[in-house]
Amino acid sequence: MQSKNTRNSSALFFALILMFATPLLWAQEEAQPAKPSLYERLGGLTAISVVVNDLIDQLVIDETLNANPAIDASRKRVPPPYLKYQVTSMVCQVTGGPCTYTGRGMKEAHAHLNVTEKEWNRMETIFKELMVKYEVPAQEQKELLEIVASTKVDIVTK
Repeated sequence: MQSKNTRNSSALFFALILMFATPLLWAQEEAQPAKPSLYERLGGLTAISVVVNDLIDQLVIDETLNANPAIDASRKRVPPPYLKYQVTSMVCQVTGGPCTYTGRGMKEAHAHLNVTEKEWNRMETIFKELMVKYEVPAQEQKELLEIVASTKVDIVTK
């Protein structure tokens, strides 16, 4: 059986530990910087808009993509600056940036285009080449490609 003094000493000891250790634990948590978002690691809106601008310019004139009559008609109907704005907003949002994408969902926006696996692969090749051109680091490329791949089920219909 513990004496009253021993119990008080133990309680005081634990109280002192909590009093001094808690601020140290908080300091350690604060010292650990939060991992920057993909948006930040890509360079923010400026860098994203430059790559998207180049991507859309290349997709709009691509012969493989435009061999699909539905894609070709869409390219003629939708102005490239509007498409660049929408894609930039979407990439900004899905990578953790401050933008809000207000366009249609991927399924709705692409259903009428009858996008094939071949056309998807062509778009993906162009995108990968641009990421190399703009020296996007490997980890960020991987994360971007995962995001793009997540939309494939809604875009490729044939």
